[in-house]
This record gives sequence, structure tokens and C-alpha cells, in this order.
Amino acid sequence: MKLIMSLMLTLIFTGNAWSESKSLDQLLRDVKQAQQLERKINHRREAEFLAEKKTQQRLLQAAQAKLAAEEALSEQLKQQLEHNEALLAKLEGELKNKSGELGELFGVARQVAGDLVADLTSSLVSAQYPEREKPLVNMIDSKALPTITQLETLWFTLQQEMTEAGKVVRFNTEIQSATGAREQAEVIRIGAFNAIAKGGYLRYSPDTHILDSLARQPSSQYLDLLHAFAQTQTGIAPIAIDPTRGVMLSMLIQTPDTVERIEQGGVIGFIILALGAVGFLYALLRLAILMLTGSKMTQQMDSAQALDDNPLGRVLLATEKSGSQDAETLELVLDEAITREVPALEKGLSLIKLFAAVAPLLGLLGTVTGMIATFQSISLFGTGDPKLMADGISQALVTTMLGLCVAIPLLFLYNLLASRSKTLVQILDEQSAGIMSRRMGN
Repeated sequence: MKLIMSLMLTLIFTGNAWSESKSLDQLLRDVKQAQQLERKINHRREAEFLAEKKTQQRLLQAAQAKLAAEEALSEQLKQQLEHNEALLAKLEGELKNKSGELGELFGVARQVAGDLVADLTSSLVSAQYPEREKPLVNMIDSKALPTITQLETLWFTLQQEMTEAGKVVRFNTEIQSATGAREQAEVIRIGAFNAIAKGGYLRYSPDTHILDSLARQPSSQYLDLLHAFAQTQTGIAPIAIDPTRGVMLSMLIQTPDTVERIEQGGVIGFIILALGAVGFLYALLRLAILMLTGSKMTQQMDSAQALDDNPLGRVLLATEKSGSQDAETLELVLDEAITREVPALEKGLSLIKLFAAVAPLLGLLGTVTGMIATFQSISLFGTGDPKLMADGISQALVTTMLGLCVAIPLLFLYNLLASRSKTLVQILDEQSAGIMSRRMGN
């Protein structure tokens, strides 16, 4: 095929010569030359192909040799890996056997460090020695075995917390007031229980790492101790401490005082207190009047002259004015005089008794209204949050307490007034009987 193509090309290029020479010999010579030229080209191509084949053969042999070397290296590394794994397992077993109980010891050390970090985070001592927990946190987070330095740090921090818990220390630091302003102040730290400054209790904030002044301080009986304690430099001074490290103090400051308790009773509570105040004042007034009347009646019994500033004197004056010696008439005069005096002596007793009876009824009314408010809160918000029901329950209990607190003393005052007035009436009866006996004797 290649020969035919070459012949055709030769015929095309020699067309002109063909047409001119018209010689078969010349055509034969041209064909022969074309064959020789084609033969040379084929020989050259065969030589190039053979040379390329040898080159590819050498490359293939080199790649096969490299593959064999890599396979040998892979097998060697595989054997080395298996050997290392076996050696590692052996060494780990030896380490476990030699360490013995050290693994458990390090686990306990990490557990103690975790508990100590939780205590240090909320400890008042951290206000004086901040950032003590950072080395312990690093020890807890690390997967490696604790170092001797870390174990010594754990021991020192634990010992420091125990030692500082038994000291009363004064130091200057930055505190945050109830308004949010920060200022330098001298703080007195009583162990790990209380911290005081400027006549008030402080609390340690783990978030800001600073001592905060309480927005609300406990009652005066605790605050009064702070002033004397702050002035004491040596010796023993009384002070109230919180052994729960802030829990009891937080409960104390949340406890409502007397005024707040009364306000929890609402309108009904104020009505009960107003009723009680009026009842107490009126009862005390009546008691003072009866005591004054009794004193005058005692003086009248020792006096020979009848006076009109006391019931007994007015009864004596009534008998003197009548002048009758008739027993029946004198008895009627005495009965009339005593009858006029008795209402004055028993005045107000029924009103005080009414106050004593109404006060617990008002307390019961407050209880009912408070429970109604509680059930309304339950129907609206459910029982998930007890604080929503606290107002109604507080009103129910406080009004009952106020009603009883008013009724019980009023009952005692009523009995006292009734007994005192009864005594005075009895004195009038006795004296009138004496007048009758003296008149009859005459």
C-alpha cells in the first residue's frame, strides 16, 4: 500500500516529465528510485522502533525493580510495626504492673482536684488569692499522669484553703457596691465564712471574681455586731458567722421584716391592724378610767364625807338626799343609784368583745381571698413555679396571723376590764348593804 502511494506521488510529480519524455526507460528508472527511497525510509523507521522498544524495556525493568524494592520495604515495615505493637503491649503491661496502685492514686488526685476547684470557685479566700484554681484545672484536663509539681500544687492549695479558713484577715481590695460602682476598701475576712466592709456583709461573685456588697443587709441585730467587731484589733469580739458559707445569709436577707410581713396581708391586714389599734387604745383608756375610779372609791371608803367624783360617793350622796329611814324606800334609792353607776363601769366592754370577735373573722376573710388569688394563679400559670402562688398564700397566712394577734390580747383585756368593773360593782353592792345595815341598826 505504501509502495502504491509512493508510486502515485511519483507519477504526479513527474507528470510533466512523463508528458515530455514519453520514455518508458525513464519511468522505470523513476519507479526504481522511488522504491529505493521508500526502502530507506522503512529501514530508518524500523531502527527507530527497535531503539524505542529497547528504551521501554529498560524503563519497565527499572519500574519492576523499584516495585520489588518497595514491596520488600513494605514487608520490612510491616514486620517492624508488628514488632513495635507487641513491644508496646509488653511495655504497657510492665508499666501497669510496676505502677500498681499509682493509677488509682492519680485518679483520686484528679477527683480531689475537681472538688477543690468547685470549692475555690465560690470561696471567699479566692477574693484575697485569685486564680488559684488554674493549675488544678490544667491538671484535671491533662490526659498525662500528674507531675510531682502538680501534686505539690494540689497539696499546697488544699492546705492553704484549710489554713485560711481559720484566720481573721484584714486586706485591701476592690469591692463592688450595691449601685454597681467599684471602689477600694478594707475588707475583714472571717475565715471562709463571712466578709465585711463598711459596716455591711459582702459576698464573693465567681463570675466577676470580686466581692459585692449585698443589696439588702440582714437585720440590725447582726449589723450592730459588725461595728464593734471592726473596731476590735486584739482579743475576742462577738460576731455572727455563716457556717454554710453564704447560704444562711442569703436566706436571712430574703426573709421579710415586720413591715413587709404586714404589707403581705394586703388591705384586709391593714383593716385588722387598724381595728386592733382602736381596740387596744380604747381598752387601755377604759382600764385607766376603771383604775382611777377604783382608786377614788378606795379613798371614799376611808373618808367620812361623800364626794361626787366617784360612784360610791354618788351612791352615798343619793342616800343622804333621800333622808328616808324606811328600809324599802332606802333599798329602792340604793338600787336606783347603783343602777345609774353600773353602765358607766361596764361601758365599752361589749365593743372590746366585738373587736376581739371580728378580728379573727377578718383574718378568715383574708385567708379566703388569699386562697382565691392562689387558685387563680394556678389556673392561669399552673403549679410549675411556686413563686406565682406565694403572694396569695402569704396573704392567707398573714391575715390569719394578724387576726389572731389582735384577738388574743383583746380577749385578755376584755376579761381584765370585765373583772375590774365587776369588782367595782361588787364594792358598790357591799357598801350599799353596809349602809342598809347601819340604817336598820339605828
